[in-house]
Amino acid sequence: MLIYVVLLAALLPVAILLFHIYRKDKFCPEPTGQLVKAFVFGVLSLPLSLCISVPLYLSGVVTYNYATITDCIGSAFLGAAVPEESAKLFMLWLFLRKNKFYDEKVDGIVYAVCISLGFAALENITYLFSNLDTFVWISFLRALFAVPGHFCFGIMMGYYYSLAKFYPQSRTTNKILVLAAPIFAHGVYNSILFVISSEISALLSFILMIVFLVLCCKMWKLANRKINEHLERDRETLQEQPECNIEENGDCNENLNPKG
Repeated sequence: MLIYVVLLAALLPVAILLFHIYRKDKFCPEPTGQLVKAFVFGVLSLPLSLCISVPLYLSGVVTYNYATITDCIGSAFLGAAVPEESAKLFMLWLFLRKNKFYDEKVDGIVYAVCISLGFAALENITYLFSNLDTFVWISFLRALFAVPGHFCFGIMMGYYYSLAKFYPQSRTTNKILVLAAPIFAHGVYNSILFVISSEISALLSFILMIVFLVLCCKMWKLANRKINEHLERDRETLQEQPECNIEENGDCNENLNPKG
């Protein structure tokens, strides 16, 4: 019974955010099979990220000993943000490079989020089963922060991925941002948490916790704004070409207006 409870605690927040991003795809929703496939690609991105991070830890480039702020930042970026977001981006590229369903700007966000949440799902399961004595508290914290964090990182990646695909005039800049933006956000996010977990004063820890909460709110608002920007771009495209080709795009809404 405990195994099922832990699995539910690990996967429920992931399922909620998957449903949230699915509902956001208002005009020509992606086929369910494609979303499931992207999610599986995301699950596979976790072991891929370990192929990058583990050698860095074994070689001493990154350390789990958060003795200094430099150690915290180095571990946050090189030990987590860089390998994890690089692995996600590789899987996103692998998934989308010949995908005929990728025909809207918001699709890049939808698929990137599915991959990011696939990563988060396996990571959540690993964390909770490694901490069964405190899994209730850890699952609550991860549902509130870690899973939405991966959701936001995925939106940033998918946002710039679509800009690079559909707007070739600024492709170089967007190709840089497709990895740089989620790495920066993820690195700052983890850096604050790692510094808090190190031996610092209670006052500094309290201040950083406030900064962290503000950062989470800002990321969530920014992520939803990025979704709406691509939805608006897709709306403009559909107004110019109002017919949606079902054979090429899968299950499309007959009514091209947003859902109520």
